[in-house]
Amino acid sequence: MTRPAARSAAARPGGNRASADRLARLLNLVPYLLARPGIEIAEAAGDLGVTERQLREDLELLWVCGLPGYGPGDLIDMAFDGDRVTITYDAGIDRPLRLTPDEALALVVALRMLAETPGVTNREAVERALAKIEDAAGDLVAAPVEVRLPVDSRRVEELRAAVARGQALRITYYTAARDETTERVIDPLRMLMVGGQAYAEAWCRRAEAVRLFRVDRIDAVTELDEPAAAPPQARPYDLSEGVFRPSPDLPLITLRIGRGERWITEYYPCERVEAGDGDQWLVSLRVTDLGWARRFVLGLGPDVTVAAPGELAEQVRAQAVAALEAYATPDAAPSATPAASMASR
Repeated sequence: MTRPAARSAAARPGGNRASADRLARLLNLVPYLLARPGIEIAEAAGDLGVTERQLREDLELLWVCGLPGYGPGDLIDMAFDGDRVTITYDAGIDRPLRLTPDEALALVVALRMLAETPGVTNREAVERALAKIEDAAGDLVAAPVEVRLPVDSRRVEELRAAVARGQALRITYYTAARDETTERVIDPLRMLMVGGQAYAEAWCRRAEAVRLFRVDRIDAVTELDEPAAAPPQARPYDLSEGVFRPSPDLPLITLRIGRGERWITEYYPCERVEAGDGDQWLVSLRVTDLGWARRFVLGLGPDVTVAAPGELAEQVRAQAVAALEAYATPDAAPSATPAASMASR
């Protein structure tokens, strides 16, 4: 039997419908048709609440679904008699799902991780699903597995509760880019997990803008006796491409790096990477400010030098010289020790 070519969802009318809704409908469609062999497509469409055209498109999609291998005898099959349809092979979809111990444990661990992730919109639903799976799996998931994210869970819960209550907060926050600690009053918007770090997104009254505050850099939190009052212009960040978004208005720095520091090009968004002399590369990237860039370069080691801008090169040189002078000037001449005597021989 020749199978009709399935059109892509984008090419179909209504192709932008939620994939989850269609998946649920397809999973329900097979047992429905198995219980009603030879049913008219018009009747089935009416029962399922879809148009005849949509039902035919769903049947076309089912026709290319099945078991791994996807050859004859693996795919769901059906027979058409005019406007009537009958499922002739269901690929086992009518059988209840049975999880192996490894599958059950993996699913439980994933749900526990999801429940602990800041920013989950419906945590209660995740916990209900987890409870049902743990109850059904029984001893399969009895292994002592504990899921903890690499964040301060107490502080995350404290902030999550404040967001849920809609209260304003006073926080003591360390800003790494400027190497300073400040006190701010914020109006929380939501909790997020990005790149393995937990963030509180909030309207900062000091900056008069939406800011992301890393939870591990919040030293203290006080819940104020006033509701959060973010202004209408407060809009959440688009974090689909990460927290840091390089832009032309940020400072551009160029570093000359050796082979051992090429990892920089994999961990930071670089605008330009060029081959230099020998094994050296010239790497250009945007930074939040030169203060952060200075500390970044000083922590990289001798295989990295600043090519531009000159202001950054001078800052790095000055701080390196100051550090060397501090090491070279002891507070007081220590008395001779056995180790010192041995070293002087």
